[in-house]
Amino acid sequence: MIKQPEHQLLNALDQRSRDIFRLIVESYLSGGEPVGSRNLSRLLPQSLSPATIRNVMSDLEHLGLIYAPHVSAGRLPTHIGLRFFVDAFLEVGDLPPDERSSIEAQVSAASASNSVESLLTEASQVLSGLSRGAGLVLATKTEGALKHIEFVRLEPTRALAVLVMQNGDVENRVIDLPAGITASQLTEASNFLNAHIQGQTLSEARAALRKLYEQTRIELDQLSQELVAKGLAVWSGASSDQPARLIVRGRANLLENVSAQEDIERLRHLFDDLETQDGMIQLLDLAEEGSGVRIFIGSENKLFSLSGSSLVVAPYRDSEQRIIGALGVIGPTRLNYARIIPMVDYTAQIVSRLLR
Repeated sequence: MIKQPEHQLLNALDQRSRDIFRLIVESYLSGGEPVGSRNLSRLLPQSLSPATIRNVMSDLEHLGLIYAPHVSAGRLPTHIGLRFFVDAFLEVGDLPPDERSSIEAQVSAASASNSVESLLTEASQVLSGLSRGAGLVLATKTEGALKHIEFVRLEPTRALAVLVMQNGDVENRVIDLPAGITASQLTEASNFLNAHIQGQTLSEARAALRKLYEQTRIELDQLSQELVAKGLAVWSGASSDQPARLIVRGRANLLENVSAQEDIERLRHLFDDLETQDGMIQLLDLAEEGSGVRIFIGSENKLFSLSGSSLVVAPYRDSEQRIIGALGVIGPTRLNYARIIPMVDYTAQIVSRLLR
């Protein structure tokens, strides 16, 4: 397989090769099945024999654009071929007026509750419903000023950290407890934090507590100090590990046409990866690298390399034009890219406008 820059690949194809390649990809995107030389001979505008078409297909395969999934089968596009098609052949138009109106009406209705969570959830649901894929929204967690914190034991090695913000928001996170922590130490840690962090953001509180540690060694034993540190680290405001939340709607859509156990396992792997903080941060980083819609096909993105999925994603912004999250559609590599790209772009514009 020869991997070449897009312009070199395009120059390597004459019109006949381009027509055959386009038909192979379009057939895959519409039905997901390999297409053979006999079917292609009936679909091509010019009259070509199956033997001639097979020679062209052999050249396309050598370029790494298509492959045969089985011996004597038709051909399917590779991930490189799909990327080449999207970049060189795909024509993306505007969304139909009725879809634009539907997206704006549904997402705007959710914003009436003044809940960012409702707005983002509805945006994810809209993308899922229109694309028949899984709608995804990634939102960075904004840092509010703290009012109260409490640790509630769930089991010997785990506790629920309850953070109440001054604006009324409540965050609940499960944390691992230091070995041997007692109920009294949980209370002691809560009391210590509430005496020192009120009115501060978590990142401000953590910085201040670093200084206080040297002064409070007598007040707090080592176990309590570890608990305080662990409780704050979960919500660190540092840019390298900014906490995020992920909203995914429409997972069932990805399973509608899946029958093979191998495919189901690949999808499960995808969602396992997505639900880790590393996966969410990676998605946000990917969105921030470009100003508009970005497309990741299969192995182009290591997050999806084992699931064989594609992602169409766009960032959304706050009133100061800072990227504060990303939304998009996850699905099989045979997504309807021409329709989904403008859909994701327009939804991101609507969300950005409403958040402002």
